[in-house]
Amino acid sequence: MDFFQSPGGSGCGTSGPASCQNTNAPPAADTCCFESPGGLIMQTQVWDTEVAGSPTDSWTIHGLWPDNCDGTYIENCDPSRDYKNIAELLDSQGASDTLEYMQQYWLNNHGTNERFWEHEWATHGTCYSTLDVNCLPSNSPTGAEAVAFFETVVKVFKTLPTYDWLAEAGITPSSRQTHTLSSLLSALENASGGYTPALSCTRSHTLSSISWYFNLKGSVIDGDFVPINTPKHSTCPSSGIRYLPKEG
Repeated sequence: MDFFQSPGGSGCGTSGPASCQNTNAPPAADTCCFESPGGLIMQTQVWDTEVAGSPTDSWTIHGLWPDNCDGTYIENCDPSRDYKNIAELLDSQGASDTLEYMQQYWLNNHGTNERFWEHEWATHGTCYSTLDVNCLPSNSPTGAEAVAFFETVVKVFKTLPTYDWLAEAGITPSSRQTHTLSSLLSALENASGGYTPALSCTRSHTLSSISWYFNLKGSVIDGDFVPINTPKHSTCPSSGIRYLPKEG
């Protein structure tokens, strides 16, 4: 997926190697255009049945996480950039459309949405090498890299309509029906172009989250997210999986 490169884009392009596909660690100066060490990027969505106002016909955003290529990860990489009032930051830098979308599809099940967004930026967003402040144009306003992060999370999420892809295979939320893991994965693989995600379930065998994986060519700001198969196993059982309706 190639994102439009605005005049304030990264300037990196997408012709270089994808993250985690280069066996040689890039020089520090190159990590503005080559995501490292967190080049195994995971877009996680949740199916939370008890969040008020959660759309009944869509999964919602959890985050976009930069795991290391070996599956390990680091968090909270720059406390000096733990921005507060994400909504105001987005609105003041012309990303009100992104904010409006987040208010519908990026919801907190324990507390305010704002607190959730602040957590996702501070915990994961600050760990992207291509979003380091030194990688931004010199005239960038404070927090521009966080705005780019949230805009990119929304863009990637929009390319992954998990609910629709399951529904196309006749799999919709039900209080009575159960599913096999193979049927769920098959539906998602067929709709996504052949890529396998990782599904997670609760201890009661209820479907709760999904993770789609990517490598990245270029910068998080405007790079090319290259889909890959999950390197991790789903945690759901092989059968008896419940996909419950949302109750709000």
